[in-house]
Amino acid sequence: MADMNSDTALFWDESFLWALVSYKSLRCLGAGFSLVSSEEIRAGRLNEFKALFVPGGWASNKMRALGRDGAESIRRFVASGGSYIGICGGAGLATAEGLGLLDIRRKPLKQRVPSLSGRIQIKTEGHPLWEGLKEPLFTIWWPSQFVIDGGGMRTLASFEQASDDAFSSDLNVGDMKSCGWETIEKAYGINLNPERMEGDPLVVEGLYGRGKVFASLLHFDTPGDENGELALRNLWKHLGLVLGASRVLKDTPPAGALYNAVEDLFEFGKRNFLWFERSPFIQWRRGIRGWEYYTLFRMVRELAVLYGGDHDETGGLAEDVRDFVSKAGRLLKLERQVLQRGEAITFSKTSDSEIKALRSRMFSDRKSYGGLFKSIIDRIDTLIFKRLIDVHAGN
Repeated sequence: MADMNSDTALFWDESFLWALVSYKSLRCLGAGFSLVSSEEIRAGRLNEFKALFVPGGWASNKMRALGRDGAESIRRFVASGGSYIGICGGAGLATAEGLGLLDIRRKPLKQRVPSLSGRIQIKTEGHPLWEGLKEPLFTIWWPSQFVIDGGGMRTLASFEQASDDAFSSDLNVGDMKSCGWETIEKAYGINLNPERMEGDPLVVEGLYGRGKVFASLLHFDTPGDENGELALRNLWKHLGLVLGASRVLKDTPPAGALYNAVEDLFEFGKRNFLWFERSPFIQWRRGIRGWEYYTLFRMVRELAVLYGGDHDETGGLAEDVRDFVSKAGRLLKLERQVLQRGEAITFSKTSDSEIKALRSRMFSDRKSYGGLFKSIIDRIDTLIFKRLIDVHAGN
């Protein structure tokens, strides 16, 4: 049971690193919240709460995790007066293609700028969400884009322009201003120019039954984003949710052979110019599964911190991680060679048969998570979830 100071449910499943990011953001905020799984949602646990917070991640995978009964539980919760707060993938879950809480949909992929990330300037509409905001700069991380189909909703923020330090795919926005986007868009085969997003809705507020729904493509939970924290604090006050003292987890140094192996892989990618650290995450070269490698690195690190070293309750996890690291070393070397020759590759397209085979085994042929990678992070995610419940209960 949630205690009296825990009025918000943080939906954990199928968010992985984004769940950790949201968890730490809400602790820093001083929000009163509890972690909940799709199984608990299906069992009716949302009845204990006033709000549901859904982090980023693949919305389609969240729908599969919830199943028909879990999705219906969320709809009933909101319709009866609960609040829904969705960030990026969590916002996508609220759309007509997902739970249907808002009459909005995602733009077709061919019309999107699919790989924009970093700081952007927004245009805000009058709302308590923006109280005390001095400069309308927030961060986005590779969001989808919304199309509003129905009425009865408010657009609280829309896209104005990307900052010079933002990236579109692996291209720095500021550096591209003097070059133009048209030629490089043809070479990449995707939309890259952030100006295509001008005026697009980023934060939408609506009603579903008696409940309020907030869908945000802005990552208010980005580590170190003061404006994001301000917006979350304002939203909590607007919804009348519990805010207490900030609670921050002590980040002890990670330890263990498993963490060392994954760290070596992460450093290998940096040495070979396949990705670089970019606060607070990374940026990778087009065609490399950079976010997946970074997600594994951060989650294994979290596992090592929470359990004080290597931990394997699921059987074979350590062996599978080492197998993945070995295959990844080979794959990244091959991809590095292809890029060095000046050949274009994407996450799914390459003329190299060995690269294709390795990618299929490690990640599957889908853009969303699959393969050995998905099997590993599912098990790590379960271990982290179990441990954080205990840590969170002890504050």
